[in-house]
Amino acid sequence: MKKNLFSIIIIFITLTSYAQTSPEPISQEDVKQGEKFISAYFNPMSRSFGSSLNNGWYNTAKPHSLGGFDLTVTFNTVIIPNKAQTFNIQEAGGSTFVSNSNEAATVFGSSDKTDMSYVSGSGIVSNFEMPGGIIKTKYVSLPMIQAGIGLVKNTALDFRFMPLVNVGDAVKANLFGLGVKHDILQWIPGIGDAIPMSLSLQAGYTSLNTELNIEDQDISLSTKATTINLVASKKIVMVTGYAGLGYNASSTNLKADANFDIGGIQFNESLDFSLESKNNLRANIGLRFNITLVTIHADYTFAEYPTATLGLGVSFR
Repeated sequence: MKKNLFSIIIIFITLTSYAQTSPEPISQEDVKQGEKFISAYFNPMSRSFGSSLNNGWYNTAKPHSLGGFDLTVTFNTVIIPNKAQTFNIQEAGGSTFVSNSNEAATVFGSSDKTDMSYVSGSGIVSNFEMPGGIIKTKYVSLPMIQAGIGLVKNTALDFRFMPLVNVGDAVKANLFGLGVKHDILQWIPGIGDAIPMSLSLQAGYTSLNTELNIEDQDISLSTKATTINLVASKKIVMVTGYAGLGYNASSTNLKADANFDIGGIQFNESLDFSLESKNNLRANIGLRFNITLVTIHADYTFAEYPTATLGLGVSFR
């Protein structure tokens, strides 16, 4: 069944006026515009979570030897750029969702609501309020537990996990991920042994499930993030410097159950669609300190949504 436009929009807005009779058929162009409009509100959350999930995978380019292991608690903190606090109403809503204001708040924006209007193809106007932001912060931090184990051929397998935790007052999240790191210098006879550093190819996949409440409606977001990196490191006594250059990809799917009654009009359709995907390059640099078996590391990632990582763990090679 095709989604009724208002069964999409009502997920996160409160209609202030609407005809008490059955609504006219909604065109598929308006449905697509409605999904684009919703995406503009949620996209900064999707992008910030994607950036966080693609960080913290490594603090050295050298994989564990066979049987080596580490256990680390990591905090990836995404710095939300100012431009992510609002979205352009005309770009997102076209001529279908209009306002006297030029911009509206995203999920990270001001708590102030924005007066909006939906203009149907036949010119019928329905007014509603766009909600303000529900996460009032400049930083989004996702803690996670990560474990790695050394396999054959200078290869390490990594696992990450985060139980259900609160991210702000209205958001809950949990995650699971799997990564791999492989030494590539071993495949360069003669030259590889002569290079005084470690160089590895690293890849990681993380799945994040998020639950949030907006206008008394429960919404779930499922974010999938993948990263591939070339990582170099050099250890001098107890200090390891490392740097990575790679590629990030992430996507988010939004779902919500619908069971609404507005002025006698019942909306029973569920909501299920993908937000805008985001792929970009990344580069980071960091330091790791080894104190016997204890490791402390910190790094900074340069990207559209910059991320600072801090980790504390134990490592046995």
